[in-house]
Amino acid sequence: MAFRGLRDADPLDTSVLVLQDRHRSHLVDTEEFQEVLHPRQQMRAFLSMWRMDPRIRPYVIRTGFYGIYRLGHIIIDWPLITCLVERWRPETHTFHVPVGEMTITLQDVAIILGLRIDGPAVTGTCVLDVAGLCGKLLGVIPPDDAIRGSAISIRWLCQQLSTPSPDADEVALQRSARGFILALMGSFLFADKKGVHVHMCFLSLLRDFTQTSSYSWGGAVLAHTYRELCRASLDRRRGISGCITLIQRDFTLADPILGAQPPIRHHHSLTRYVMMMLMLSLPM
Repeated sequence: MAFRGLRDADPLDTSVLVLQDRHRSHLVDTEEFQEVLHPRQQMRAFLSMWRMDPRIRPYVIRTGFYGIYRLGHIIIDWPLITCLVERWRPETHTFHVPVGEMTITLQDVAIILGLRIDGPAVTGTCVLDVAGLCGKLLGVIPPDDAIRGSAISIRWLCQQLSTPSPDADEVALQRSARGFILALMGSFLFADKKGVHVHMCFLSLLRDFTQTSSYSWGGAVLAHTYRELCRASLDRRRGISGCITLIQRDFTLADPILGAQPPIRHHHSLTRYVMMMLMLSLPM
């Protein structure tokens, strides 16, 4: 795909890249929109609210999500993510850089996150009896202010299930483990616009931990990440949700120069943003 220049992400031929007029790179070039994106995952807040009880660790390991917990909180480099979004094309699901096209693959998901990438697809209905499902699989029924549509508050999950009693039986520990995994999904893997709610469709897939481990969670995370990249690249979006750590780690591991740069901690400075744009524009 040909572009106007090394530092100009606008394509010369828009017969394939038909969304250019709505794309973030076009708005930046016309000086209509030059803000750094704000990622919307809340892994740090989740880890501060929920210290994993050692008794639920075997259940989390059985489902295949323990590696995600071990990753912990990784500082998000907002200017780097913004630069990558400006190079992402929703028409092809690839990053367009001067040396060609690149993307995040299932292999990347397996290596970086340790999630299964084969097996049955993660599917289900979005029309759910939230109260009934929570009562059956979590042992508690959420109040109305903890429910938003078919999603539930992560904070409420932490408050209700993060500290099982000392004499908790196996059923109670399994319920706590389900709450932990569900909150982990909403805070990290499938974060929404604010990162404070998680969709209840995932809870129905946590009935049997052995069956849960057989699903292609890596494929679901990759599909969700693609969708959020597409949304963030269009129509003046100011934030991006989804598994942002996957995007950042995939690119910094692929490029030792970018990987060696310390992340910026202050989002008002555009110094890092400008540097990343220059590095993405230079031929390797």
